[in-house]
Amino acid sequence: MSQLPIVEIENLTKIFKDSDNPAVNGVSFKIYKDDVFGLLGPNGAGKTTTISILCGLYPATSGKITIDGMPLNDKINSIKQIIGVVPQDIALYPTLTARENLEFYGAMYGLSGKNLKDAINNWLEKLGLTKAANKKIETFSGGMKRRVNLIASILHQPKILFLDEPTVGVDVQSRTVIIDQLKELNKQGTTIIYTSHHLEEAENFCTDIAIIDYGKILIQGSPKNLIAQNTNAKNLEDVFLNLTKRNLRD
Repeated sequence: MSQLPIVEIENLTKIFKDSDNPAVNGVSFKIYKDDVFGLLGPNGAGKTTTISILCGLYPATSGKITIDGMPLNDKINSIKQIIGVVPQDIALYPTLTARENLEFYGAMYGLSGKNLKDAINNWLEKLGLTKAANKKIETFSGGMKRRVNLIASILHQPKILFLDEPTVGVDVQSRTVIIDQLKELNKQGTTIIYTSHHLEEAENFCTDIAIIDYGKILIQGSPKNLIAQNTNAKNLEDVFLNLTKRNLRD
């Protein structure tokens, strides 16, 4: 583990206008290079809000964030060059082909010419999309859209990759391919920060996990240690339910 964290959050708080309670309430954690960090919690727990603040999509109310040694507030443009973001909602143009979408996103990151073409072809092949490359996104299945969505965020080889439920609503085959490629990216040095409701997936994928509820971190550690610390917990889902209880979160 690296001595210095690649992402450090201190006392992060976000209060939205007209809201009675903070969406994120004094959250602090550190993420180290090569981690696969899972931020898990029920609906409305503060996961997406936290990820969105880290990506610079909107400002925190208070707190300190440092990414790769740079303060987020002062160095947001530099930070955006070293991160990739896979949003929860599909961020693709439906009337463009997969290749056209990827050419557009690659150009946004400053890629062009042979480097961009090679990167697109490489990832289309790895994610089983070569034959569909020149078809419009609107004709794709949910799993295919998720895979193109992922490629759009990694063409520029980011140091840090943020994933907000990257496998939601996809079949087992697509989910397996996505997770396998993310594991390979991580082995090559990309730090991954990930949210999901698939707790079995998170247990097998993440090196470190924080469980958040009502905007606060309840517990943090490796999946193995979290399970060992919780009496009668056989897996991460047991830990999750012990901490967040069984009340429905609509």
